[in-house]
Amino acid sequence: MTTEIGRSAIRSDAVAKTTGAAVFGTDVALPGMLHGRLLRSPVPAGRIVELDLGRVGEAPGVHAVTCAADLPERRSGLVLMDAPLFAGEFVRFEGEPIAAVVAETREQADLALAKAVLRIDEIPAVTDLEEAVAPDAPLVHPEWESFGTPPGMDWPRSGNVVAESVADPDGVVEAFERAAHVVEDRFEAGRQYQAYMEPRMAVAEFDGQRFTIHVAHQFPYNIRDRVAAALGLSPSDIRVVGHHIGGGFGAKLDTGLESYAALLARQVGRPVRLANDRQEDLLTCQCRDNAVIRIRTAVAADGAMLARDVDVLMDSGAHATDIPFLASIPMHVFGSLYRVGPVRIRTRAVYTNTAPTGAFRGVNGTHLYFALERHMDHIANELGIDRREYRLASLQSDGAELPTGQVLEDAGILSEAFEAVEQIAPWAELGRGPNRGVGIAACMWLTNPMPGSATLKLNSDGTLGVLTAATENGSGAIATGVRQIAAAEFGLPVESVVVSMPDTDAAAFDAGSQGSRTTHIVGRAIQEAAVQVRDRILETAAVLLEAAVEDLELIDGTVGVVGAPTSRIPLADVAVAAQAAGGPITGSGSYTTPMPPVNPTCATGMLFPAFPTPTYHVHVAEVELDPVTGGIRVLRYLVAQEVGRAINPEAVRGQIQGGVAQGLGYALWENLRIVDGRYLQRTLETYGLPLSIDIPEVEIALLEHPDPAGPYGAKGVAEPPIIPVAAAIGNAVADALGTSVDEVPITAERVLEAIVRPT
Repeated sequence: MTTEIGRSAIRSDAVAKTTGAAVFGTDVALPGMLHGRLLRSPVPAGRIVELDLGRVGEAPGVHAVTCAADLPERRSGLVLMDAPLFAGEFVRFEGEPIAAVVAETREQADLALAKAVLRIDEIPAVTDLEEAVAPDAPLVHPEWESFGTPPGMDWPRSGNVVAESVADPDGVVEAFERAAHVVEDRFEAGRQYQAYMEPRMAVAEFDGQRFTIHVAHQFPYNIRDRVAAALGLSPSDIRVVGHHIGGGFGAKLDTGLESYAALLARQVGRPVRLANDRQEDLLTCQCRDNAVIRIRTAVAADGAMLARDVDVLMDSGAHATDIPFLASIPMHVFGSLYRVGPVRIRTRAVYTNTAPTGAFRGVNGTHLYFALERHMDHIANELGIDRREYRLASLQSDGAELPTGQVLEDAGILSEAFEAVEQIAPWAELGRGPNRGVGIAACMWLTNPMPGSATLKLNSDGTLGVLTAATENGSGAIATGVRQIAAAEFGLPVESVVVSMPDTDAAAFDAGSQGSRTTHIVGRAIQEAAVQVRDRILETAAVLLEAAVEDLELIDGTVGVVGAPTSRIPLADVAVAAQAAGGPITGSGSYTTPMPPVNPTCATGMLFPAFPTPTYHVHVAEVELDPVTGGIRVLRYLVAQEVGRAINPEAVRGQIQGGVAQGLGYALWENLRIVDGRYLQRTLETYGLPLSIDIPEVEIALLEHPDPAGPYGAKGVAEPPIIPVAAAIGNAVADALGTSVDEVPITAERVLEAIVRPT
């Protein structure tokens, strides 16, 4: 009954996407559709002293113009209500929307906006994280105390500090006093743009009562609720229809253009489309946050780590987005992999006059593990111990406890992961030769527990329909994993499972494609729904076959009596009979992972209290440096990844290869430098994406430890492959250089600086 599990089935969207037949969000065109464009701030900080849109409204083809003066004063946000729809008196980042226009064509809208009279008295922008938290720092939001939070939710915040989380356990000071060594580091990480193929878009229509918004989005229900909050509506006033997504990687979890499209559609009474061009998408996308991380560890004479002290500053940009949640993640990282004693952690998310940051595959785990694993290399080198051996000697074991109080029942999988990469390429044989180096890094990561649901219906032709608001963001979680789980539940070939596109009017809630959750969560919801559907199938078939329910089995698209091959009927006949007798066969299920027990007093500001369904990973990188150009070539890259159960092995391997490629871009090339509040890189050409020739084929060891709670044992897959990449590369580069580079990305310029830097 589980023949589809573990098979590399073809994706359900493969033909549509490879032939060009797939309708992506950017392809949506409705009859009578108009085009909207946004007037955006050209400066990162300032006071609007003049905004004259008179000539804009008179331009050819223009149907409407709107700005903050036309709307009620209202702020909204994912968790902190700090974001207006349009800037009113002040602008707080370059690219912030100030006004909108609707015209017959996009070109007419752009020409009309060029007629706007906008004068802004620019003020110095707050951009440096360490300066932003100084006592006398100017405030990005002087009115920060007025920002509302959801009922029953609050956390420490003040001034430019959007959110603060602090853990200060007993014993840290004493451990440092008795330490034989104190190893200290400071790391910096830059921003990373998700660089998807399809820029942000939205098409909205208003029928006089309700809105329909067409999107290419990872979290349709979030769009519904966020647009409702921004426009002062009830969520049920809004229907969100999903289409194929041209990449997201987290950037399409929160709202972008949807609220503006809905507002303008209501204003003009016709459908309105908004779509970013590449430059405005890059300048305003909620990219991965930049950070400054200070870490020091007290080490005994025998190498045991006695205690750790960590300070993290992370850049929220001009608005909070999801950063208050991410401020908790250092608590799950810095005491997770290795025995370390008490860990003091202070994390502050900080407002700056830059584009708001947000979710990106692996969120801030990329730079947190970069800091942790670079620091582990530093300790090992200080002690004169092999870096791999030092990690193995310090590994947590089954039953280890995080600083949060969460118990890692299966932490010993890490040692298996270290051994798995060793079997592929022995550590002692890598990184040998001039200008070559080898690095190793590990991580533990969660499977996001947020709730999901699914409805199953047995169609009259014997196929199985799956209705869910979960989205296929390209990972294959829906196109392979969820379909294969549904097929396995009924003994069907995967080709007989049809999954509909997400629609908030038709499908119950799903928390979006984020945190590697879809296969695990929606797969469990499928299994819950399957119980109801299977019971109806067997009850109906029992009457048709004149047999007892307990004597029946589902196999190969039929129901039959066990041991009687000739006594079988197709599922299609069962579906038709059931529909005629008592209605169609359907069932619904939902699931959310129970949160593991934690110590709620372990820290303040813990909005993300646990890491449920953890998985364990080890990466090894071998690099070669060019001492003349500073260029870095990745010679080999190895991954041992624990996946619970590989529902579709090739899809899993594809996610690992893609995650590593994205991680290599973050580690070595992708660069959004901020100068005076502005990005220096403003096109994909200058941003520095890696090319196919830059990426080696990843050598992969899949470790399967089925999770009893997961569908057929599956855990999260897609996020972890990106997380340790910068750390493994950083350690390999430092090994080749003989000195440290403690900034991400590790560009050729930084390599050359390290070569000439006095040791």
